Amino acid sequence: MKNMKVNILGTEWNIHIVKEFPEHLKEHEETATGLCNGFDKDIFVKDMSDCDCKDKEQLIKNVMRHEILHAFLFESGLSENAGFSDLLGDKRRNGRLVCNSVTEDFCRISEPWYFRRITMDIETMKQLIKKYEPGHAAFVTRADIAERYYRNETDILFRDKPKDKEKEEADNPLRNADNRIPRNFHGLIVNQKASYAFTAPPLFDVGSMASNKRITETLGDEYAKNCMELCVNAANTSIGWVHYWQGDNGFEWAVVPSEQIIPVFDRSLKRRLIGAMRVYPDIDDATGDNYTVYEYWTDKECQAFRRRAGETLNLLTYYEMFVDPATSDMVADYRHDFGEVPFIPFYNNNIHTDDLRNIKPLIDVYDKVYSGFINDLDDIQELIFVLSGYGGEDLNGFLSDLKKYKTIKVDGDEGGAVSTLNIEIPIEARNSVLDATRKAIFEQGQGFDPQPENFGNQSGEALKFMYSLLEMKTGLMETEFRLGFARLVRAICKALGIQCGTIIQTWTRTCIKNDTEQAQICKDSVGIVSKKTILKNHPLVEDADEELKQIEKEEKEAQEKADLYSGAFVNSGENGGGKDGNANGNPKNSENQDNPGGD
Repeated sequence: MKNMKVNILGTEWNIHIVKEFPEHLKEHEETATGLCNGFDKDIFVKDMSDCDCKDKEQLIKNVMRHEILHAFLFESGLSENAGFSDLLGDKRRNGRLVCNSVTEDFCRISEPWYFRRITMDIETMKQLIKKYEPGHAAFVTRADIAERYYRNETDILFRDKPKDKEKEEADNPLRNADNRIPRNFHGLIVNQKASYAFTAPPLFDVGSMASNKRITETLGDEYAKNCMELCVNAANTSIGWVHYWQGDNGFEWAVVPSEQIIPVFDRSLKRRLIGAMRVYPDIDDATGDNYTVYEYWTDKECQAFRRRAGETLNLLTYYEMFVDPATSDMVADYRHDFGEVPFIPFYNNNIHTDDLRNIKPLIDVYDKVYSGFINDLDDIQELIFVLSGYGGEDLNGFLSDLKKYKTIKVDGDEGGAVSTLNIEIPIEARNSVLDATRKAIFEQGQGFDPQPENFGNQSGEALKFMYSLLEMKTGLMETEFRLGFARLVRAICKALGIQCGTIIQTWTRTCIKNDTEQAQICKDSVGIVSKKTILKNHPLVEDADEELKQIEKEEKEAQEKADLYSGAFVNSGENGGGKDGNANGNPKNSENQDNPGGD
């Protein structure tokens, strides 16, 4: 970075990027990285050549901005008139200004606001990271395990064998197979809940059809997909997060990976969200360097920081990632007018736990027993022959031949003989363990076992019983999610200028039903409940409102056809004959036929 000039309140100042301070300022060499000389209009900034950091240019900018603010205080007279009277006292050195502790503190606090419009300085952000990041690391570890199980990457795939077990099996020629077969019970149970609750996502009513339509349009085409993603995230991590902002196309929202969010709550009983720190990796497009980005969101703004991967927290810097709408410059802060932190939590249940915790030990047992069973089946396919009467060998030779040729030489007095060795598999016991473990998984996980024998021609009541555990778990999640969706809808209404009072949420479960029985119930309910209610519960109807419109349309068309037919019949009676007319429809001709001669 080169030397430059800057105009401060009409006065030209020189900014010098130096390796060392001038001789008359050498006393500050060890304690300062920048100095403001108020009488010579000079600002000196170290070139950071001795600094063990990679982003030296950004550090120089930070120091430069700090010293410019000192110069501003000097030129404006604030240094003398705002309570900093000691600024020009005994702190002068040879007619030159040296900043004291008072102005130093003032500039440290004011510099982010003056240059960046930011209310939080780097030191405060460092303290927040130090306070909350260690606890969040444990959360991320648990979340990674659950998401791994969701992808069917269970511990059986990565678990090392005990050393004694390894040696035993290495010396045992009957044990060669090492199958590791995971069963995706966790993924199945989580997907059951997501599909059960969100195949038909919640509908919202704020009291106006026009407003409801605008809300639906704002939620967008990906609304159902985002609901599914929220449910899966909450099931794996105990909490899902929605982030909303004002984008180029108006109000926008998205689901954020739960591992990226560190919430900051107040200490009230309601645990109000007062801040949200979003932490995620990023790559600098210009240099290709890896960074960790920290976004801190409050009810007014977001401030962005970052540090290079592998560097200490002391080297945290501002990150200019936002575009200033007024100047089109890149800035490190983003202002919003939502009046609240634009992040919404969606808890998995009332105790804020994930869905893996209760079933992980059972899944591990099932994988171990099942994989061992498969290993036995693999090993039993290789017969080991016992040869009698063919002489013996030492132990090493015996094992070598056994593993190489699958044969054993045994001395015998009565000639040679051949027999086999095999593995005895306790099939019954293993099947019992597997069945019991599978049952326990679905009981503890509160899902339903989709084995074919559990279905067949089940009645509606029997199917409801099968879904009872899943319904309880989904109900707990729905209670928490209702709060989150209410906040989201209110944020949309505020952004769109919609009056929003009570929000009515309609949730629909998607499950297997006995269609024949359900259709019969609907048939028997005619005249007892409304037509719309019957259509909502009919197995062939997906949208009751659209079905009502179609029925009304068909009834109207049928009525029009009936009226047309009736009109045609009447016209036929008037013009083509009737009960009182002849073939031509002329009553006088009929009378003439009765009296052909007339009077």
